[in-house]
Amino acid sequence: MDYKIIVDSCGELTDEMKKSGVCQTASLSMQIGGVTIVDDETFDQEDVLRRIAASADCPRSSCPSPEKYMDLYTGGEKRIYVVTLSSELSGSYNSACLGKKLYEEEYGDKEIYVFNSRSASVGETLIALKIQECEESGMPFDQVVSSTESYIDGQHTYFVLENLDTLRKNGRLTGIKSIVASALNIKPVLGSTPQGTICQLGQARGIKRALVRMTDCIAREVEDPEKKILGISHCNCFERAKEVQSLLLEKFHVRSSFIVDTAGISTMYANDGGVIVVI
Repeated sequence: MDYKIIVDSCGELTDEMKKSGVCQTASLSMQIGGVTIVDDETFDQEDVLRRIAASADCPRSSCPSPEKYMDLYTGGEKRIYVVTLSSELSGSYNSACLGKKLYEEEYGDKEIYVFNSRSASVGETLIALKIQECEESGMPFDQVVSSTESYIDGQHTYFVLENLDTLRKNGRLTGIKSIVASALNIKPVLGSTPQGTICQLGQARGIKRALVRMTDCIAREVEDPEKKILGISHCNCFERAKEVQSLLLEKFHVRSSFIVDTAGISTMYANDGGVIVVI
């Protein structure tokens, strides 16, 4: 292959992407209850959810080092594209950029571009698919970059979680003041800002009503859905994700849609029962 797409492990790779030969994962790691777990092909969602539930300490994540990214840039590929979770939520983007500098100092210039997804999870998946689509259409490197950056500008992320503790304790909900006590069973509908931070879009009593509220919000905001791919990721709740997909497809038509299970980092933050939608 002349090109490679590296997605940090907050993003999920579909089976087709894994088989394509062009997609590779840059693994983050998790620290849960004194144990370090690498978010790679050995990830066991059931085990991680059990460890999170049993641990008195808040789980934390660590991004790949610049040296790890530099190693991933080596090889025979002429063009390398990197997709990281939002730079407002992790150091993965900065680490990937530093890795590029290290590579260039060691080996010289190469066509490497690091995309700040301003999203996470299935948002990264969709960006990687956009890059692959552009490459397969024969676009030159600079045009792939500009087309993908334009795609990111128009992408929107929405999610509803059963449990916000990990996001809150890791400081990912800074600036959100209207989330009420979980004892009232109020579930906020959350989304991404253009900068890649988390914002609150609404709330409802109970998870089912919150998911309906989320689909209503998406239907109001989506533009030209028939040209877009709808991506949904879920943490251990496939039937819930299917219901959300059905609700959305009743409201508008899309080019295509798919559902994936959350990988390690997304599982840690979404927690059991979380649903993430990106379009």
